[in-house]
Amino acid sequence: MGNNHILLAFIVTTFAGLSTGIGAAMAFFTKRNNKKFLSASLGFSAGVMIFVSFVEIWSESNSLFNENFPEHLAFLYTMLSFFGGILLILIIDRLIPSYENPHDVKSIDDLEKVSLDEGAKLKRLGIFTAFAIAIHNFPEGIATFASMLNDPTIGFSIAIAIALHNIPEGIAIAVPLYHSTGDRKKSFWLSLLSGMAEPLGAVFAFLLMSLFVEFTSTTYGIIYGVVDGIMVFISLDELLPAAKEYNMGHIAVYGLIAGMIAMGVSMFLFML
Repeated sequence: MGNNHILLAFIVTTFAGLSTGIGAAMAFFTKRNNKKFLSASLGFSAGVMIFVSFVEIWSESNSLFNENFPEHLAFLYTMLSFFGGILLILIIDRLIPSYENPHDVKSIDDLEKVSLDEGAKLKRLGIFTAFAIAIHNFPEGIATFASMLNDPTIGFSIAIAIALHNIPEGIAIAVPLYHSTGDRKKSFWLSLLSGMAEPLGAVFAFLLMSLFVEFTSTTYGIIYGVVDGIMVFISLDELLPAAKEYNMGHIAVYGLIAGMIAMGVSMFLFML
């Protein structure tokens, strides 16, 4: 495997992780009352992740299992990997206190309201949220890096979906920190730093591949299936409820459909 291929995998994984900084910037520069934009953006992210999960990643996982197992077993192992991913993210969520958990929906208005009364607690919330997101991002980094090495087309799709998912997580870090400290720079850099867990995950995956573990088609099938489950769970548990939280009627659904269309078009263009 060429060095350029490995370098590209690191770059793409790092980009996906550092997109938390985009969310931080949105938290600072988007008007509080621009709920249509926030609702549509969260819906768009969910649409991208759901479309990629069911149209591309599931089929890729099943195809990889098919290389070593008969069709019925390949489907079974794909399904088990998918629900294994959901179980993994459920366990991670259970280990993180609910108010510090980025997958528990909290609107920006709620965070700002708390900041008026409990600045110290809100600062703690922002720090713990950054830590929680870093924990979530580490396995995402492994999956993105491994996917890029196995199939760049799939890898790019996963990276785009994860990058869009990381934007609202950046908001979840930046808002409580900014409104408790008034320091935009520190809030932004902590949001950005939490995304560095993804390239760290890529380094871990690279070391595994280089020193200890051979990633076979079955290994990649499991990785894709697990990522599939994680992305669907995040979309249904985090992004769509957050989009609906802004009570903008069909805006969230329109955003979701737009995300699906955008991802479908981009996948088609990759085929040309």
